[in-house]
Amino acid sequence: MIGDDVEIIIVDVRGDKVRLGITAPKCIPVHRREIYDAIQREKSEKKESQKEQGKEPQARKEEKTGQQQDQETHHQPTEKP
Repeated sequence: MIGDDVEIIIVDVRGDKVRLGITAPKCIPVHRREIYDAIQREKSEKKESQKEQGKEPQARKEEKTGQQQDQETHHQPTEKP
């Protein structure tokens, strides 16, 4: 057990390989090391990209809002006879 919420069990042992089972609440991310490293690398690249573009994320947010308004305008419900 790790704390009160995370349980690690040995599922299988074959030669020099061990398979683990992990039970944890959904709010606790559980990843293999290589997956965790890839996620951290992507976050870092995204952050660097946003720094280089200045206030680009804000502009995109406003543009998306405009698109949503267009969709609402074009997809108004029609009355059926």
